[in-house]
Formats: sequence, C-alpha cells, structure tokens
Amino acid sequence: MSEQQISARKQGNKLKLPRAVGKGRQVDPKALAEVQALLGDESRQKDLLIEHLHKIQDAYQHISAPHLVALAREMKLSKAEVYEVATFYHHFDIIKENETPPPALTVRVCESLTCDMMGAQGLIDSLEDGMGDDVRVQRVPCIGRCDKAPVAVVGMNPIEHADVAKVEQAVAAKAIEPEQITPIEFDAYVENGGYETYRACMNGTYSIDKVLDSMDDSGLRGLGGAGFPAGRKWRIVRDQPDPKLMAINIDEGEPGTFKDKYYLDRDPHCFLEGALIAAWAVGINEIYIYLRDEYAAIRESLTVEIAKLKANSPVENLPTIHLRRGAGAYICGEESAMIESIEGKRGMPRLRPPFVAQVGLFGRPTLEHNMESVYWVRDILEKGPQCLTDHGRNGRVGLRSFSVSGRVNKPGVHLAPAGITMQELIDEYCGGMTEGHTFYGYFPGGASGGILPASMGNIPLDFDTLNEYSNLITTALKEQSVHLIITGDENIIFEGNKENFIQVMINTINNAKEAVCKKSDIEKIILIDVKQNEHHVIEINLTDSGGGVSEEITQKIFEPYFSTKEDRNGTGLGLFIARKYVVNEFKGSIGTSNVHFEYEGEKYFGANFKISLPFSE
Repeated sequence: MSEQQISARKQGNKLKLPRAVGKGRQVDPKALAEVQALLGDESRQKDLLIEHLHKIQDAYQHISAPHLVALAREMKLSKAEVYEVATFYHHFDIIKENETPPPALTVRVCESLTCDMMGAQGLIDSLEDGMGDDVRVQRVPCIGRCDKAPVAVVGMNPIEHADVAKVEQAVAAKAIEPEQITPIEFDAYVENGGYETYRACMNGTYSIDKVLDSMDDSGLRGLGGAGFPAGRKWRIVRDQPDPKLMAINIDEGEPGTFKDKYYLDRDPHCFLEGALIAAWAVGINEIYIYLRDEYAAIRESLTVEIAKLKANSPVENLPTIHLRRGAGAYICGEESAMIESIEGKRGMPRLRPPFVAQVGLFGRPTLEHNMESVYWVRDILEKGPQCLTDHGRNGRVGLRSFSVSGRVNKPGVHLAPAGITMQELIDEYCGGMTEGHTFYGYFPGGASGGILPASMGNIPLDFDTLNEYSNLITTALKEQSVHLIITGDENIIFEGNKENFIQVMINTINNAKEAVCKKSDIEKIILIDVKQNEHHVIEINLTDSGGGVSEEITQKIFEPYFSTKEDRNGTGLGLFIARKYVVNEFKGSIGTSNVHFEYEGEKYFGANFKISLPFSE
C-alpha cells in the first residue's frame, strides 16, 4: 500500500461517526440498579466476583443474562469472564434470554452413595411426581451429612433422614432457612481459657521455635488428603519472602466426608485460634477461609463469631480474616483450585511447580491447610505433643477423625487411634452393623478412594497403610492427572448382594464422572455413558460429543484423564475406576479398547471399558 493510500485511509477513519452503542450485549439500566443495590458499598475488586454472584443468586434464585452484564459493568470485568466463572459453578443458575427461570424454591436431594443406599432414588422419584410446577426437585452430589442419610435440602434448610412427608411439611411451611446450630460462642470460649494460648504466643511466652518443635513432635499432618507434616509446612512457608498469606480449605465435597462440619458445628473458635497461631508462627497477616456452600448454618455462625473476635480482639494487630463462600465445585477441594476460586476465577487446578507455598494466593507464598489440621494446634501447645502421640494401634501413632456412614448402628464422626482396623472401628465405635445387614465392603478413603472387601477389614487405617493394595486412604491424584484431592479418613460401609453391589458400583462411577467432567472444559467434548447389561457387566463408554475437536487435540485431552497406564502420579479415569473399584480387590476383570470414529467428516477418539463383576454370569 502506497503512502498516499495510507494517508487517505487515515483521513477516512477520522470522518467516521462514533459508534452509538458499544459492541455486544448492552447494560440494562434496571438490572444495573438492582445489582448496585445488592452490592451496596462493598468493594468491586475482582476476587469478590463469586461473592457478588451469590448475592444475585440468593436474591432472585437465578442469575439472568442482564444481571450478568450489569455485574460485569459494575466490576469492570469482561462479560466473557463473568459468564465463564458463573457457569463453572453448580450453584449458580444462569438463565439466558428467552429461557424460563427455575421455580423460586428448589429442593435438592443428595444422590451420592450413602444417601442412595438409604433410599434417595425413591425419595427423588416421589418428590418429582408430587411437588408440582412451583418447586424444582434437583439431584445433587454429596452435601456432607452422610450420617443422616437420606438428606434433602429445602432452600437452605437440610432435612435429615428425609422422607416425602418431612419435605412436604417444610415446603408448605416455607421453612427454607438454614438449620439452627449451637456451637460454643465467643464469650463462652473465652471464659474457658480460649485465646489464652494465642495471647501467650504473641506476648513471647511461647517462642516460634518452641511452637514449631511442638508441631514436629506431635506428628500432626495435613488432614485434608495429602498428609504433609504440619510443622515442616510451616517452616517452608516461613522461609518465603513477605507478604505471605494463609488459605484454609473447608470444601469437603468428597462423598462420605463430614468431619470438618462436625467440629465447626461445635467449636469454631478452637479452629480459629489454631489458625491464628499458625499465622503468627509463619508471619502471616491475612487469613482466607474457604467454606463449602452447602454449610449455610456454619457460614452464618462463622460470620457472627469472626465479627465478635474482631470486635474483642485478644491481641493488637489481629490478622485480617476473610470468609469466602464456595459455589458447588468438587474440584475446589484441591488446594490450587480453591486458590483460583478465592481469586474469583474458575476453580481449575494449577500446574506445579511452582507450589502454593511459593506462589499461591494472589501470587504470594501461601500456607494452605485443611480445617482439622489447625483445629488441633491449641491442644498440642496446651497439653503437649503427647495428646496425639500417646494414641495409636498396630504400630501407628496419633488420632484420626473417621467419618463413618452406611449400614452401622452409630454412624458419625468417631475420633479413634490411628491404625485402627475397619472391623475394630465398626465393633468398638459404631455399635456393629445394623440388624439384618452383613459387612461386605467399605470405602476407606471416601467414594473416590476405592472399595475394599470385608475380608480386608483388618488392615490398619492410616496414611500410607493401603498403598500396597492400590488404594490410598488419603489419595491424591496429582500433577498430570485429574487433580482431585481425596480427603482422608472417610468410611462408607455397605452390605452385599448382587443388586446392592451393582448399585454401589454405578453410583460410584457416576460420582467419578461428575467429579472429573461436570462444569469443566472436558464436559463440552466428552460423553460418558454408564450402563449395566443382563450379565452384570458395567459398560462405560467415553466418547467425543462431536463438538468439532480434532483427533490430535482430543487425544491430548483424553490421555491424562482416561489413560489406563499404571502410573500413580498420573492416574487416568479408566485406571481410577477399574483398578481401584473392582479388579484387584473383588477379582473382577476389565476389558478396554480405544475407539476411533468419524463425525461429519472429522475423526475422533474415545475409549470403552467393560467391567465384569466378580459374580458375572
């Protein structure tokens, strides 16, 4: 193009009239006013995006397209970014133009393993037939109340041991608020010596070295899945450059897990004091608490109790405590996915290195812990490391909080010696099996940790004791794999016959399917179909959904998720399902095959797994 042509084009551009309106969907003034009213004088900073999405969802029981556009304008974010984040999380109902919003009231019924065993499917069918058009009945994954199965949630009100009559009564009475819990409140906690240990740390009675040594001597480890020694983690983060942050993960979404809820229902300040002591020892001035959305009553309780703590601070310069609300994403149990969510993003795990201890929340070194890990800190300092080390069985040391659900007389959270066996746990803590039921098998690490038969009920339950059985009680599918952190010490117990075992298998595989694919990019291109044939063979088909993705790209996506290579640091879903659930322990068999097929002229890749159960005909 000549200089003369370039000059003419520039002159032409100057003569163009400005665009009357901006590109894309325009902001609706009414929606903008509504969003501004909901946000009030709260900050519009980017990391509060999920918090503000919750405000809209809570107010309208859905999030309309005009509200999404208005929120993007108000927070000075792109519409695409707000939409991608909102559609990632299960608890946001995004309604596009010309779509009908859901009914104002939703009844959520848990269909995870224990609830399924206790009749959730029949409950769901009855509610779907009888609730009418003004109530939505929604099937949902585990909501953390497995010991009270089956469970339905009316609005935010959990109905434990639910049946149709209880749910209908709550709907009729418009009983939709969270349940009432009675934890130890701030004043009572302080009257019984609460925060004295934290004060002793701050005034020099305890030295940092003494506290770190006590953590080491106690053997306290991460109790959210990875089992990393707490004292060592504190030292690593302490040596990182300032400013440092702390993130506490209470997004216990693994089916069968409810130990964090158990402790927070009762003594939240013991947890808060432990977190403050950890922050002091490591040199941290800001603490972020990430709480799963299903724990609405605990969220209300923590909001009130943290406010009391701030108003009556036991020390000067109390660290800032932020309470952040999850939004229904199983993957956010993984530490880096949680960090992404706290930052207001989709909860997608990060590649490592760097590790979160070096580059974590907002790019800063971050001390990440499970709630229970810091819950024990006060006891360790006040009673000495022996409060943990004096306990243990079968060569193991410490105490473990076991979430037990299923066919036992006393389901619930049981604090028992590390190394206890499943049979001992049932007999000594759970009151035995319920009448008419026989112990057949159990999940020693939650529904994603694999199944063991009753014949292996004498294996000590603790970190690393199940590795040789291809089953990790605190499994972590790490690095190049699905990035699921399976929270430890859950035990789901079931009785056995052909029909029960098949139902357990299908429910568990569907849980894995939801965990891996739901609300993620992979959901867009992969169809997962699980079915049972007349010979008791469960067939799992994984295929491209015909979304226009080439074979090369599809293989790259399939390989880390669906590989059957026996690589514990890169376990794919095929191995994850087959080896853990059936082949090794229950002596079933698996056949696998890759599937190449064409769709509208394009080639695609998939996989087929046929799992033959041990009693296949």
